[in-house]
Amino acid sequence: MEGDNTGSKHSVTLNNGVSMPLLGLGTFRLRGQENLIRAVDAALACGYRSFDTASVYRNEGDLGCALQQLLPKYGLTRSDIFITSKLSPADLGEGTREACLRSISELGCEYLDLYLIHWPGKQGWRSDDARNVDARAVSWRAMEDLYEAGLIKAIGVSNYTDKHLTQLMSSCRVPPAVLQVEFHPRLPQKALLAWCRKNGVHLQAYSSLGCGELLGREEVKAVANKHGRSPSQILLQWALREGVGIIPKSSEPGRLKENCSVWEFELSESEASQLEGNGREERFCWDPTGVA
Repeated sequence: MEGDNTGSKHSVTLNNGVSMPLLGLGTFRLRGQENLIRAVDAALACGYRSFDTASVYRNEGDLGCALQQLLPKYGLTRSDIFITSKLSPADLGEGTREACLRSISELGCEYLDLYLIHWPGKQGWRSDDARNVDARAVSWRAMEDLYEAGLIKAIGVSNYTDKHLTQLMSSCRVPPAVLQVEFHPRLPQKALLAWCRKNGVHLQAYSSLGCGELLGREEVKAVANKHGRSPSQILLQWALREGVGIIPKSSEPGRLKENCSVWEFELSESEASQLEGNGREERFCWDPTGVA
């Protein structure tokens, strides 16, 4: 098997002692059982051991079926892989426990390795609605209970700002293990990354390629040509050199294998700075800064 990403270089130990692969397969917009089986098969063959989904992706059932079907093919069991899912904004608040148990059932597994609050606001409420603060707190208490019951091995959040994180840290029994946010050279989130390092929270990137917008940037192509690598490999390595986890999505075997080889080279400090361009931040996904 090529590039089994389970070694210490390829994983991070979270603040509760759980080991999580730094490279995972993102499954956003990856739907249909055939598509999931093809992607998971190729990913397992390359050495992927982490799979990221969410309730709102509507593919938990297909991902669970794909894993159950394919793990024996590679001599693997449930304990060999890391599964992440996320709470739908529609279920933020009182619906958290039921939503998590539903995700576990859909995935056909007895526990989740990581469960995240997907968004800091509740679906249907205005971003500035003050009730969002209490809804997040209710969700977190439910997740702490599920964690303490062993149904979730680690808990965390997605799309939180430092304000949301500070609120959470002021009242939680169990601190968040992971923060998943948009993170790439044009949105380096330096203050947020520093907060995470100070508080022992692992930062995991989504949209590492800027929704594909960064692949054609001249500075990215220049560094890629220098290393004889693809632009996507350069952008993924940029995050890894900061100790940030990545979950790129692909269903193509060649691209999956390419993404697995991002540890074979390193960017210099000057190259990493070059990728950040003129320092003007660009957000290609959702902006959580206005959520109360």
